[in-house]
Amino acid sequence: MIENRQFYINGAWVDAIEGTDCPVIDPSTEEEVAVIALGGQADTDAAVAAARAAFDGWAFDTPVAKRIDLVRKILDVYKTRENDMAEAISLEMGAPIEFSLAEQVDSGEWHIKGFLEAVENFEWEHRLNDRKGTRIIKDPIGVVGMITPWNWPMNQVALKTIPALMAGCTMVLKPSEIAPLSSLLYAEILDEAGVPPGVFNLVNGDGAGVGTQLSGHPDVDMISFTGSTRAGIAISKNAADTLKRVSLELGGKGANIVFADADANAVRRGAEHCFENTGQSCNAPTRMLVERSRYEQAVEEAAETARKTTVASARDKGNHIGPLVSETQFEKVQNLIQSGIDEGARLVEGGVGRPEGLNRGYFVRPTVFADVNTDMTIMREEIFGPVLSIMPFDDANEALAIANDTEYGLTNYVQSTDPAKLTHFARRLRSGMVQMNGKSRGQGAPFGGTGASGNGREGGVWGIEEFVEIKSVGGWPEEEAQAAE
Repeated sequence: MIENRQFYINGAWVDAIEGTDCPVIDPSTEEEVAVIALGGQADTDAAVAAARAAFDGWAFDTPVAKRIDLVRKILDVYKTRENDMAEAISLEMGAPIEFSLAEQVDSGEWHIKGFLEAVENFEWEHRLNDRKGTRIIKDPIGVVGMITPWNWPMNQVALKTIPALMAGCTMVLKPSEIAPLSSLLYAEILDEAGVPPGVFNLVNGDGAGVGTQLSGHPDVDMISFTGSTRAGIAISKNAADTLKRVSLELGGKGANIVFADADANAVRRGAEHCFENTGQSCNAPTRMLVERSRYEQAVEEAAETARKTTVASARDKGNHIGPLVSETQFEKVQNLIQSGIDEGARLVEGGVGRPEGLNRGYFVRPTVFADVNTDMTIMREEIFGPVLSIMPFDDANEALAIANDTEYGLTNYVQSTDPAKLTHFARRLRSGMVQMNGKSRGQGAPFGGTGASGNGREGGVWGIEEFVEIKSVGGWPEEEAQAAE
């Protein structure tokens, strides 16, 4: 049993002032494997005060080059703790151990490297076009409250903390109370790397407690949140009174448009992507729209992919998916699968209940529905489980209308060998991201959505810009301006 009831505040591990015990459950066994403390208002205030006190020294007295060197040191230390991090993530949220190391842990390293590349040409200060004496300065926004989810822990923590450190911000991180072990380890990594006291702080808590306290805190200048759309709305409302910036990475209901001329692996590739991480990804392509002439073939291909997707414990080695993260998530997914059956979708693989041979743990059956329509719950709600819904379309206009018929706007996918179709859809799909023919976006591309999927961008130069304020200056001394160029 792991017991860690301390928080990382002002460069030290400290006991909770108003701590309440919270168990951490291994979703593969449903057993309690750790205990943390959930903080109260006094803990939040202490962390924010430390961040506020450290701000001027970090933002204005520490050169950008030194901040970037510190990020390089963080990367070095992170690499030495990769196996420990993989075990923590696998234990807390159920990612199979090999997937945890290769994808979950690696995503943090990948983003750190991406920011180090992006910052090389980042303009912190420059002349406005060719106008003499007019200067544009990018100042750090201030103290940032960061609220991160359980589904991709290091992916999200790195996307927030690293650009904020580079920009000169100080911060308070509240990781998910469901999966806090990886973030506690991350705090150890930053401490070993030599992050100055107060620049990075961590307080465990739940959304109603520490999350609400951070979003409404008068000394917090910005909230960067990743999680559900419902929680994002609540955070925005709570933050409104203090007029702080709120950056939101929220849910998704991605459409995967498969034309008849798509390559032979398009359907299998899309189904595998839907099931990856047990479907617990906001950018999962959960709505597959298939041109009618290829529809029945696609349904069988997706069903076959589901049948070949092995489900097993997160502790087992091998290429399989693990459990959902919690009992609450398990019940939600079971209810949504049942709603698909009740509303008349054709169940072609999977269904309610655990996979055969697994009677304990939050395991679900990879599920494929066909003959869905846009009024069905499974086509409108984010399920966050390995559930794929398939429906046919007759022409490009219909496919585009169905894809855009959603409140979400995170990632959409297009499969075709016709360049004209690809570019047509890339320009007309209402989403922050589009991926075509299984090609991922390059390192440093911005991640983020529109509508109910949020309003922020993370990654690359856009991720750094999230944490700065733009200051324009007139009358800048020309000699100094020329020297600065």
